[in-house]
Amino acid sequence: MKALIISGDLFEDSELLVPWYRLLEENIGVDIGSIKTGTITGKHGYKVAVHFSLDEIDPSSYDLLILPGGKAPASLRKNGTLLAIVRHFFEENKPVAAICHGPQILVSADVLTGKKATCYKSVAEELKSAGADYRDEEVVVDGNLITSRVPSDLPNFMREIMKKCRESA
Repeated sequence: MKALIISGDLFEDSELLVPWYRLLEENIGVDIGSIKTGTITGKHGYKVAVHFSLDEIDPSSYDLLILPGGKAPASLRKNGTLLAIVRHFFEENKPVAAICHGPQILVSADVLTGKKATCYKSVAEELKSAGADYRDEEVVVDGNLITSRVPSDLPNFMREIMKKCRESA
């Protein structure tokens, strides 16, 4: 199994680092993707090396996509390559996990119609307008879509991601 985390500057540090380290702990390969290679910096100052730019990513090489929150999704959601990557995961029925503002990318990719999902409270109206069945819950699983609201939801978010990883193994 191989996972892809896509983010950018001003990501919510814990929402990227907790999934990354938890997957590594299970010997699951993880690549970090962003607009360009180099380093991205979280809202709280953590720096993460980017393995691949979005243009270098072959989504068929990955089994799981994670979209952390923070302020990064607001700029990433405008990137057509990222939206195509997201659509690939949905078309192939591969697990996609998004937390906090991460679901904004799913809104822009137009993949939420009829899906149960959650997000940070200020994004809820966007999800509803995109056709999602919004739920104010710690974690919402709808098929291969896993969504959560805030950093304090990370234990439940990761529990569901790990279930999907075990199912796929």
